[in-house]
Amino acid sequence: MTRSPATPLPPPKARRRLREAAALTQTQLATRVNVTRATIRAWESGRTAPRGRKREAYARLLKTLAEEDAARRTRSAPPPEPAPTPEPTPVLEPVSGSASDPVSDPVSGPEKGSEPEPGSGSAPGPEPVPEPAPEHPALTPAQAFDALYEFSAPALVRQAYLLTGRRELARESVERAFQTAWERWPEVARDRDPVGWVRATAYEFALSPWQRFRPRHRQPEPPPADPGDRTLLNALLRLGPQHRRTLVLYDGVGLDLPETAAETEASTPAAANRLLHARETVAGRLPALADPRVLNQRLTELASAERLWAAKPTGVRKGGERRTRFRTRAAIAFTVALIGATALTVRTAPTHYEPAVSPGVAVRGVPPRVAPGSLSEAERELRQKLRDRLQDGPERLEPRLE
Repeated sequence: MTRSPATPLPPPKARRRLREAAALTQTQLATRVNVTRATIRAWESGRTAPRGRKREAYARLLKTLAEEDAARRTRSAPPPEPAPTPEPTPVLEPVSGSASDPVSDPVSGPEKGSEPEPGSGSAPGPEPVPEPAPEHPALTPAQAFDALYEFSAPALVRQAYLLTGRRELARESVERAFQTAWERWPEVARDRDPVGWVRATAYEFALSPWQRFRPRHRQPEPPPADPGDRTLLNALLRLGPQHRRTLVLYDGVGLDLPETAAETEASTPAAANRLLHARETVAGRLPALADPRVLNQRLTELASAERLWAAKPTGVRKGGERRTRFRTRAAIAFTVALIGATALTVRTAPTHYEPAVSPGVAVRGVPPRVAPGSLSEAERELRQKLRDRLQDGPERLEPRLE
């Protein structure tokens, strides 16, 4: 049995653009697809992908929005200008010579297409054959993953360090993000921005509130050696997670405002307000960084000053595969244990109903049973009287005949 191919969808950024072009909010779009607003936000950011009937309904709605957007663009486009009428080309006649002589130019020589005169010693050469373009060998999934990792991992580790201020957590976040990407590699490989996909996953893991409960991350790490870098890092860490992420994406990575809003799962005005608040907070502690260009340079210097390293791509891939195998085996073991417990319960369970024995209850109003005791004086007199009388009873009268 073969699985039917999934309905194709536009990239996450195109989905958001189509919704904004139709002047729809995420809540309105969620109502039309019969999902929640958080689901639409996750679909537009690329964190999750719709499946099944929800994917088909979402694809049909996006197709309708795209057709409406194309119709609006067609109506608003100016009418095409009429093509200018070509003017007749003047015919230049030779000044001297017969009409059969080719017209030549003193700079460019004889006209193109004119045949050389016989005996001139010049023969038409063979036309050059264009060489075929060199074919690049197709990369295997592992080679493509390694190329993506080597290209973007060092920069992502530095960005994660700006978000967390911890070197080990930054490296671990990027590795876990790439391991997730390797597990879902067909989806990541087809994405228009695979680096953005991995970056969003790494940021989510680095800024997760559960990180503070891990014992290895409770111990503080040594701060940067330079006092200016230390002050800037402290100013960044004083910001909220979303404000810090918006500042790093816009002023550090260099994304524009709509892309920053899409990656942080916020509207464009909300992302702008977060960016302004983050800049004001940093400029309040470091007035020299009020200029965004200076702030961008300082963030780059801070991330480059630390010794941050990334593991080899082969180790990351194998680590992700080991984690996947462990999870699969754990799930299989849990399923087997659950099946065994269920079978044991069914085997040992009673087959008929046995009523429970009710607990004893004291009965009131019934006199207690009295054991025989000594006789009273009246009882003794009655006993003696019965013993003294004849046992045979009174004499019976005999009947007589008259």
